[in-house]
Formats: sequence, C-alpha cells, structure tokens
Amino acid sequence: MCHMDDVIVRLKKVNGQIQGLIRMIENEEECEKVVTQFQAAKAALDKTFSLVLNRNLKNCLNRQDTESVERILKLISIK
Repeated sequence: MCHMDDVIVRLKKVNGQIQGLIRMIENEEECEKVVTQFQAAKAALDKTFSLVLNRNLKNCLNRQDTESVERILKLISIK
C-alpha cells in the first residue's frame, strides 16, 4: 500500500459524506441533521489534513529540508 493510499480512502469517504450532504440539502432535510452531517464531514477532512500535514513535515524534517518546512508553515499560518 502506497503511503498515501489511506489518505485517498479517507478523501473518498469525505466525498461520500459531501454527496450525502448535498442530497440532504436538496431534499430539504431537517436543519439539525444537515448541520450534524456537515460537522462530521468537516471533522473527517480536518483529520485527513492533519495526517497529510504531519507526514509532509516529518518527511521534510527527516531530509533536513528547512526550505520546504518554512513553505509549509507559511501556508498553514493564520494571518
């Protein structure tokens, strides 16, 4: 298994959640259910982002690639 295969699986699951969310909104589902589904999709995407970020930073640190680390930190910093 490629080191990013699990990330792809996670993203496909998030995609399924988003598709479900779209259907719920189109079908005018109850607001509370929509918000709950939205939060679940957001949490899954945040978790996947953290996983990718962690792997990329570790990889850069292992290679002592401080330029890449700096670029990543700049991308994620809140302004």
